[in-house]
Amino acid sequence: MDFKFDIIIDNLPYLLKASLVTIKITAISFVFALIIAIVIGVIRTNKIPKFLAVILTGYMEIFRGSPLLVQLFFIYYGLPSIGIVMDCDTAAVIGLALNSGAYMSEIVRAAILSVDRGQGEAAFSFGFTRLQTVWHIILPQAVKVSVPPLMNAFSGLLKDSSLVSIIAITELTRSGNLIYSRTYRPFEIYLTLGILYIIMTYSVSLFSYYIERRNRAWSP
Repeated sequence: MDFKFDIIIDNLPYLLKASLVTIKITAISFVFALIIAIVIGVIRTNKIPKFLAVILTGYMEIFRGSPLLVQLFFIYYGLPSIGIVMDCDTAAVIGLALNSGAYMSEIVRAAILSVDRGQGEAAFSFGFTRLQTVWHIILPQAVKVSVPPLMNAFSGLLKDSSLVSIIAITELTRSGNLIYSRTYRPFEIYLTLGILYIIMTYSVSLFSYYIERRNRAWSP
C-alpha cells in the first residue's frame, strides 16, 4: 500500500486545531457533569421526598438507558420543534453533560457512602449543620475515593465527544471526515485521528496517576 505521509503532514495543523475544540467541549461538559453528579450524588445519599426520588431516578434511567447519539439528535434537532432552539456548541455541552452526569452521580454517591457514617455523626455533635458536614467533612474524603473513576469518566467523555460531529461541530472527528472527503485517504486520516485520541486519553491517565500519588502522599 502506498502510505502518504504528506497527507498527514499537510493536514496536521488543522487536526491539532480541531483537537483543541474537542478538549474545550470535553472540559466544559465535564465541569457541568461534575456539578450535576455532586448535586444528585449528595441528594441521593439522604432521605428525600418520593416525588424528588422519582424525578432523579427518571433522569438517570433516561440518560443511561438511551444512546448518547439519540440524545444529541433530540436536543439539537428535536427541541426546536417545541420552540427550544440553541446553537450546536450549547447543544453538545448540554447533551454530554446530562449524559455523563447521570453516570458520574453514581460514582459520587458511592464515594460519599464509603465515608464512615460516624464522622458525620461526630460533626453533628460539634454543632455542624448538614451542609457544613457534607462540604467540610464528607466531600473532601469522598474526592480522594472518586478521583480514579472520575478520571476514567473524563476519558470516556473525551471519546464520546466524537459524536457531536453529527451536529455540525468541527471537532476532531468531523475534521477527519472533512479531510477524508477531500483526499479519499481513509487509512492515513483515521490512523492519525486514533493516535491523537490515544495521546489525549493517555495524558488524562497520567494526570489521574499523578493525583493519586499526591493523595497517597498526603494520606495519614
